[in-house]
Amino acid sequence: MPTDWRSIPSLTALRAFAATAELRSFSQAARLLNVTHAAVAQQVRALEDQLGRSLVQREGRGVSLTSDGEQLAEALREGFGAIQRGLEALRAGEADRPVRVTLTASFAAQWLMPRLKDFWEREPDIGLSLHPDNRVADLHRERMDLGIRYGNGEWPGLETQYLASARLVIAGAPSLIGDKTELTPAELAEMDWILSGSWPEQDTLLRQLGLDPDTLSRTDINSEELAIAAARQGLGLVVETAALIESDVADGRLRIVHEGRERLPAYFIVTLPGPKRAAARAFLKWLKSQS
Repeated sequence: MPTDWRSIPSLTALRAFAATAELRSFSQAARLLNVTHAAVAQQVRALEDQLGRSLVQREGRGVSLTSDGEQLAEALREGFGAIQRGLEALRAGEADRPVRVTLTASFAAQWLMPRLKDFWEREPDIGLSLHPDNRVADLHRERMDLGIRYGNGEWPGLETQYLASARLVIAGAPSLIGDKTELTPAELAEMDWILSGSWPEQDTLLRQLGLDPDTLSRTDINSEELAIAAARQGLGLVVETAALIESDVADGRLRIVHEGRERLPAYFIVTLPGPKRAAARAFLKWLKSQS
């Protein structure tokens, strides 16, 4: 049977009466609900007027319940008790649920994973559930706490925070480029390349350097992780975002020979508007400390 919401009195009035019935006192109910004595009495009177029945009667400094009041109080004890149990179960489940993060596989592997040891040393009790996917996930429908996205920072209906630069660089292994830290366009044109066949920003960068992506000696690999792995082996130059190869550069596995200067696109943290779970807030705080 569907609920007839229009026939149900206001929750405020029902709470005021339930607290009064439990404590047998307007004053004590007011303290419990953090409102005034007069506000509780007014809500109870309004409920009596709506129902057309007397529910309480004054008795010394307190109140007693009429037979109708006892009947309603019992129903409210059961109803509010069920609500409280449901909320407690929900909160307990939410507290234990890992922080769900949607991001690309390459960003997870190249940027996030090398840093996670630091997070778990700080927050050993917080679990993470990473969902690597190049598809843009719907945070609400898929119950994600947050996402990390590549773009200009404008996604309707979402809150965004800058995380890391996504400026494009060209890099190669020392076994391929020797000691060089910069290559001329003519030298770049003679090199082997590891490229993606479906990345417009990559082709735009190459053309800005006077290179034709279609005539380069290239191997097409449409996985950033595999492309970086191939570049580490000296199989060709790679075009990549600086954030995803910073550990390779720091450890000397790759060397940057050209670096773009564009501010956008970049990597952004995206979340739904509204309050966040405590675990998600802790992870967000840590993420922002890494930017």
